[in-house]
Amino acid sequence: MRVATCRQASTRYLCGVEWLIDRNVFALAVVIYGVSSIYSVFLWRRGFREDNRVSYFLLLAGAGFHTTAMFMRGFRLDRCPVNNLYEAIAFVTWTIVATYLVIGMWRRLRFLGAFASPILCAIGVFALMPALDVRGTQPNFSNGWSSLHAALILLAYGAFGLSSVAALMYLTQDHDLKFHKLRAVFSMMPPIQRLESVVLRSMILGFILLTIGLLMAPWLLFAYFGVYFTPEPKTLWSIFVWVLYAIILGMARGSALGGRKISWAAIAAFVFVLLTFWGFNLLSSIHNP
Repeated sequence: MRVATCRQASTRYLCGVEWLIDRNVFALAVVIYGVSSIYSVFLWRRGFREDNRVSYFLLLAGAGFHTTAMFMRGFRLDRCPVNNLYEAIAFVTWTIVATYLVIGMWRRLRFLGAFASPILCAIGVFALMPALDVRGTQPNFSNGWSSLHAALILLAYGAFGLSSVAALMYLTQDHDLKFHKLRAVFSMMPPIQRLESVVLRSMILGFILLTIGLLMAPWLLFAYFGVYFTPEPKTLWSIFVWVLYAIILGMARGSALGGRKISWAAIAAFVFVLLTFWGFNLLSSIHNP
């Protein structure tokens, strides 16, 4: 009996150590994102006139630690690591940086990193708050379908985040064209038309992923609770976010919004998602039992 108790205590201790290790690896990634943010200030001051790869490689290094932390947590849980708010935030930020690393292969789009770095750093610091990484006896998502549902929706939020980053870049370029024409001429950022395309395409991708994720919700609700719909806070909030982005995309397609207004709408919508996601997730008895 005593031996079994010691083994259980040892197992809990090792689990706690592993928990701290992957959090510390993620913290290293956040530190590198912070260094990239500081370097981004110099790129801003120079008017983005240099094709500097430092920011890209800093984010690549941060992504390496970030990915390692997620794999460590995922292998230990034996499922997609999206079981609490810390893991959900880590997944969203990983989506943003991974997408940027692909887009950043094109030289003219590499300066997206200067806009993405501060966002990644700020969200990462928030994710490291101890209260968000709650260990329960069972995770909130216990099988593959639930993990896929959560992953698709978090990927959608990551795409929306990248859209807002491109929108911020668009507004900067638009401002330079109006008030600092010489700086805009020598800037190595992509043409403003291409930035507008990145904003829209990223938003469309996020909308498609969000739609697929939400379409899985009725089936999962029926499997777990025997109902196809329940008016709980997180579900209603998710539907509202879907309608919000549907309206923005509909108005953009109908030319009711110009590039500048679309960019402001993309930023405002993502800020709304960031500020309200955590509160509605905590209020949800399904997503946060």
